[in-house]
Amino acid sequence: MFESPPNPERFKELFTGQWQSRGTPLDAYKPYLDQRWQEGCTNAWKLWEELCEQGYTRGYNNSVRDYVSRVLRGKPQPVGPRPPSPRAVTRWILTHPDALTEDDRLQLKAALANCPELTTLVEHVRTFAHMVTHLHGDYLPQWIESARATTDLIGLSRFAHHLERDLDAVTAGLTQPWNSGVVEGHVNRIKMLKRQMYGRAGFELPRERVILA
Repeated sequence: MFESPPNPERFKELFTGQWQSRGTPLDAYKPYLDQRWQEGCTNAWKLWEELCEQGYTRGYNNSVRDYVSRVLRGKPQPVGPRPPSPRAVTRWILTHPDALTEDDRLQLKAALANCPELTTLVEHVRTFAHMVTHLHGDYLPQWIESARATTDLIGLSRFAHHLERDLDAVTAGLTQPWNSGVVEGHVNRIKMLKRQMYGRAGFELPRERVILA
């Protein structure tokens, strides 16, 4: 007598073992992950860091990342405006305020309201930009002292510390009207010609292109 063909549903039952229903340390934090996902936080690493602040002690790779990729990625995307990307916020900060569009200005204002540290950063960035554009190198020591005091902005304080290593040169660059921009432009042009002519001709033809250009 021939046996009946295997039932696919029976295989599913066999593969659904007790290990699949076991609890994990992440179970207590899953409601929080679901909530943060709906609030717009879709970065698995950021979610893991938030759980660690709440006492979660397990690693990132085999817990939060897997839950986000297997469960949360299949859920509907958060409804509502997404937070601006770090690249966009950086562009708003580095752009002159008068050159920002009205929409960018409003979004930057909202970002600053949600992150007080950004407000301090914007003040220092714009002060430094004012020194560069108006050649006020005499303000540099005061700016460095203020920047190094911002303990909550490690990157800014480190930048100020590195400026002190060559303070005279930086002060001269922010004070004197001369710069090496023209020389750097010629160097880049020569390098471009060198790459274009590499292996195609001897020394004379690149020499003519550099001189006649």
